[in-house]
Amino acid sequence: MTLLNIFISQQKCQLTDNGKVLFEAAISTALKGVGEQKNSACTPSGLHIIRACIGANQPENTVFVARRPTGEIYNQALALQCSERDWILTRILWLSGLELGKNRLGNVDTMQRYIYIHGCPDTEPMGKPLSHGCIRMRNKDIIVLFDLVETGTNVMIYA
Repeated sequence: MTLLNIFISQQKCQLTDNGKVLFEAAISTALKGVGEQKNSACTPSGLHIIRACIGANQPENTVFVARRPTGEIYNQALALQCSERDWILTRILWLSGLELGKNRLGNVDTMQRYIYIHGCPDTEPMGKPLSHGCIRMRNKDIIVLFDLVETGTNVMIYA
């Protein structure tokens, strides 16, 4: 069974298949820590699935807003022009919680909170919690991971 493990304490992800490591990369989770509450800006814990894989075949550094490519390609000029944006780049893996009352439905629904695994500017540090709740990755890493997973892949997020 393929499983994507997110280790918040280690700021890394690891994709395994029957215990064999297929992929590993540094990540950046929420600056505000672990939590499932709506509007908390925290990264949720527990068992999830990948509900949607968005951005196949888009160029690296494609900018997404509301899960749609804007037609922009992230670069320094765009970063300076739109410095307030929380950049979602390259690919999106949209997560959905599987644990009722913990990360699914009500005020703790991961999918309704729009929690993604996504690319971010390469200038953003990995291995350090800095996101607004999502799981950020290097663009080259999210491209590799995107091609190794599919909708329905289980994701376990450990606090």
